[in-house]
Amino acid sequence: MAREFQRGHKAKISDLTAGTDLYVGVQISGPGLTFDISCFGLDAEERLSDDRYFIFFNQPKSPEDSIQLLGAQSGDTESFRVTLDRIPSQIQKLSFTATIDGGGQMSQIAPGYLRIVAGGEEVARYSFDGAEFSTERAVMLGDLYLKDVWRFAAVGQGFDGGLDALLKNFGGEVAEEEPEAAPQQPAVPAQSQAPAFAPPAQAPAPAPSFGAPPAPAAAPSVHTAPTVAGPAPSAPAAPTSPQSFTPPGQTFTPPGAPPAGQYAPPGVPAGQFTPPGAVAGQFAPPGAPGAVPGQAQPFGGGTQLAPVPPEANVRVVLTKYAEAPVGDRWTEQNTNLVRATLTKDAPILAKQGSMVAYQGDIDFAHKGSGLLGKLTGALTGQGMSLMRCTGNGEVFLADEASRVFVIRLQGEQIYTSAQGVLAFDETLETEVRRIEGAGLPGGGFFSMLFSGTGAVVVKTRGVPVVLPVGAATYVDGNAVIAWSAGAQAVTTTSLRLRRSGYARQTTEAVNLQFRGAPGNFVVVQPFEV
Repeated sequence: MAREFQRGHKAKISDLTAGTDLYVGVQISGPGLTFDISCFGLDAEERLSDDRYFIFFNQPKSPEDSIQLLGAQSGDTESFRVTLDRIPSQIQKLSFTATIDGGGQMSQIAPGYLRIVAGGEEVARYSFDGAEFSTERAVMLGDLYLKDVWRFAAVGQGFDGGLDALLKNFGGEVAEEEPEAAPQQPAVPAQSQAPAFAPPAQAPAPAPSFGAPPAPAAAPSVHTAPTVAGPAPSAPAAPTSPQSFTPPGQTFTPPGAPPAGQYAPPGVPAGQFTPPGAVAGQFAPPGAPGAVPGQAQPFGGGTQLAPVPPEANVRVVLTKYAEAPVGDRWTEQNTNLVRATLTKDAPILAKQGSMVAYQGDIDFAHKGSGLLGKLTGALTGQGMSLMRCTGNGEVFLADEASRVFVIRLQGEQIYTSAQGVLAFDETLETEVRRIEGAGLPGGGFFSMLFSGTGAVVVKTRGVPVVLPVGAATYVDGNAVIAWSAGAQAVTTTSLRLRRSGYARQTTEAVNLQFRGAPGNFVVVQPFEV
């Protein structure tokens, strides 16, 4: 049975199938819309550093045939064959994309999917529809990427600019089309361009199995010519670049300008024109703004309005702040924001009031600690006011622009202060532990121990530093954030340092001494609680 994915979910390929010869099918449609479906082979920097790994209608396979475009079959609009163990080492990610050829928006598409088939069995499916998009004309549907092992991620991230925007996003170059070539080439109906290896239209083929490479089928005589004169059947129309726009030739006259003939004629150097009544050399006040690059000088000879630079488009400007690419269950959106991807059977606990946005069907409920928990928190200073987040979707968490980072535990333990915790998986076990020695200012005599398998999101004020625990490692008790479970923390009053060595000179100079074997660490923030 196929595993259903939602946007943002990911999994190891080995958890889906033991095979490495995969079929990737995409089904996408919409009234009056035509789509181009492609695969980008990207390097470790997620760039298209080798154009031979851009697999599309005009380049249907990679040099070593590890990625092949198969065409429409088995109910899929487009399909690919991917042989993971043949992909060269410089290719670290395969991004499967769909773009609209011509007019239209992704919000108009009908329900569709991207699926993975192995050994004749569908093992993964990511379903999507137009409700997830708005004005986008291109979308990254899913990724196969190498991170120790090959993995699959459902992406669902759109671009307004179509195929050109995708190419530029991956570092590719958009070739300019020669305007005279198009009218000389006859239009070829899309129906006549079906590849010779496509399954018969009247008999839908079953999901393909790549147990062994099938014998090549004899191509019908109608397809004996290897190339077709004319453009590819689904070649995207070249969008009009903002740079090529030229408004109708009109003369721009500023409101209240003097009659014609009083302006300097074209060719007069900038700065030498003096309007009537102005003192020569004193017309331009100090600090007056100059002309925008590419725009006519104000009051100069230029009379045509300059086009708006494409960089000024609001969506282009905001692209840098777009939602981060999918990671695992916990993704650091930026240094101050973390995103948790939820499923119904895996809730999280987060600090009350830390939710800044969410997508999907999410329920937020107060997480009570009971009488014993409240009493323990009051006595130890390690109480937490938590909310329980459940459902299917994504939750964005932050706390007063504090820096956040995710600590993932695999059957491990870590100590931290309750004040430094933003969120954590409910599967983790928590326990309040006493710290030996004198007192810990702001945190009592205690700390919080997390153990098990899951993630803890820790927040800091400023950029933290991770110190290895040595023979004599001392940390201000107000600045410590977390430390490894193998490090023993003992509170002590410093006798060798003056109180001026600490940020709070009015209090007793109390610090934490850490002891432990090599490999232990302590996390310190540049701020006192």
